[in-house]
Amino acid sequence: MIIAQDEIFGPVMSLMKFKTIEEGIKRANNTKYGLAAGIVTKNIDTANTVSRSIRAGVIWVNCYFAFGNDIPYGGYKQSGFGREYGMEGLKQYLQQKSVVTPIYNSPWL
Repeated sequence: MIIAQDEIFGPVMSLMKFKTIEEGIKRANNTKYGLAAGIVTKNIDTANTVSRSIRAGVIWVNCYFAFGNDIPYGGYKQSGFGREYGMEGLKQYLQQKSVVTPIYNSPWL
Protein backbone atom coordinates (compact mmCIF):
# COMPACT_ATOMS: atom_id res chain seq x y z
CA MET A 1 0.00 0.00 0.00
CA ILE A 2 1.15 3.55 -0.68
CA ILE A 3 0.74 4.58 2.96
CA ALA A 4 3.30 1.93 3.95
CA GLN A 5 5.83 2.95 1.27
CA ASP A 6 5.64 6.75 1.09
CA GLU A 7 6.67 9.28 3.67
CA ILE A 8 3.41 10.96 4.53
CA PHE A 9 3.01 13.73 7.07
CA GLY A 10 0.02 14.49 9.22
CA PRO A 11 -1.96 12.83 11.95
CA VAL A 12 -1.66 9.40 10.33
CA MET A 13 -0.26 6.14 11.61
CA SER A 14 0.05 2.98 9.56
CA LEU A 15 -0.05 -0.35 11.35
CA MET A 16 0.97 -3.69 9.85
CA LYS A 17 0.69 -7.18 11.29
CA PHE A 18 3.69 -9.48 11.33
CA LYS A 19 4.33 -12.92 12.75
CA THR A 20 7.99 -12.66 13.78
CA ILE A 21 10.25 -9.84 14.92
CA GLU A 22 12.51 -10.51 11.92
CA GLU A 23 9.57 -10.08 9.53
CA GLY A 24 8.61 -6.80 11.21
CA ILE A 25 12.17 -5.47 10.92
CA LYS A 26 12.37 -6.52 7.27
CA ARG A 27 9.09 -4.79 6.44
CA ALA A 28 10.11 -1.64 8.32
CA ASN A 29 13.40 -1.46 6.40
CA ASN A 30 11.84 -2.29 3.03
CA THR A 31 11.19 1.33 2.12
CA LYS A 32 13.20 4.16 0.60
CA TYR A 33 12.52 6.38 3.60
CA GLY A 34 13.62 6.28 7.22
CA LEU A 35 12.67 9.39 9.16
CA ALA A 36 11.20 7.85 12.30
CA ALA A 37 9.79 4.67 13.77
CA GLY A 38 7.84 3.70 16.86
CA ILE A 39 8.08 0.49 18.86
CA VAL A 40 5.50 -0.58 21.39
CA THR A 41 6.57 -3.48 23.61
CA LYS A 42 6.84 -4.60 27.22
CA ASN A 43 10.07 -6.50 26.50
CA ILE A 44 13.28 -4.47 26.78
CA ASP A 45 15.24 -7.08 24.78
CA THR A 46 12.77 -6.73 21.92
CA ALA A 47 12.99 -2.94 22.10
CA ASN A 48 16.80 -3.07 21.97
CA THR A 49 16.93 -5.60 19.12
CA VAL A 50 14.38 -3.80 16.98
CA SER A 51 15.73 -0.31 17.61
CA ARG A 52 19.24 -1.41 16.60
CA SER A 53 17.92 -3.14 13.47
CA ILE A 54 15.55 -0.56 12.02
CA ARG A 55 17.17 1.97 9.67
CA ALA A 56 15.50 5.19 10.83
CA GLY A 57 16.84 8.46 12.22
CA VAL A 58 14.65 8.49 15.33
CA ILE A 59 13.10 5.49 17.03
CA TRP A 60 10.66 6.02 19.87
CA VAL A 61 10.01 3.16 22.30
CA ASN A 62 6.62 3.20 24.05
CA CYS A 63 6.16 6.89 23.22
CA TYR A 64 5.95 8.99 20.10
CA PHE A 65 7.07 12.44 19.00
CA ALA A 66 9.09 13.04 22.16
CA PHE A 67 11.90 15.50 21.45
CA GLY A 68 14.63 17.32 23.29
CA ASN A 69 16.83 20.13 22.05
CA ASP A 70 19.92 18.06 22.78
CA ILE A 71 18.79 15.02 20.76
CA PRO A 72 19.78 15.00 17.07
CA TYR A 73 16.82 14.67 14.71
CA GLY A 74 16.98 13.61 11.08
CA GLY A 75 16.30 10.68 8.80
CA TYR A 76 18.03 7.88 6.96
CA LYS A 77 17.90 7.09 3.25
CA GLN A 78 15.70 9.58 1.33
CA SER A 79 14.31 11.14 4.51
CA GLY A 80 16.62 14.08 4.56
CA PHE A 81 20.20 15.10 4.84
CA GLY A 82 21.95 16.02 8.03
CA ARG A 83 20.65 16.47 11.54
CA GLU A 84 18.88 19.19 13.47
CA TYR A 85 19.25 19.86 17.20
CA GLY A 86 22.03 18.75 19.51
CA MET A 87 25.73 18.86 18.72
CA GLU A 88 25.11 17.11 15.39
CA GLY A 89 22.83 19.96 14.35
CA LEU A 90 25.55 22.52 15.04
CA LYS A 91 28.01 20.82 12.69
CA GLN A 92 26.19 22.11 9.60
CA TYR A 93 27.05 25.65 10.66
CA LEU A 94 30.74 24.92 11.20
CA GLN A 95 33.66 24.47 8.84
CA GLN A 96 36.72 22.45 9.66
CA LYS A 97 40.15 23.65 8.76
CA SER A 98 43.54 22.01 9.08
CA VAL A 99 46.63 24.17 9.37
CA VAL A 100 49.98 22.43 8.95
CA THR A 101 53.19 24.33 9.55
CA PRO A 102 56.69 22.87 9.48
CA ILE A 103 58.64 23.69 12.62
CA TYR A 104 62.36 24.05 12.06
CA ASN A 105 64.97 23.71 14.81
CA SER A 106 62.46 22.07 17.14
CA PRO A 107 63.81 19.93 20.00
CA TRP A 108 61.05 17.38 19.23
CA LEU A 109 62.14 16.74 15.65
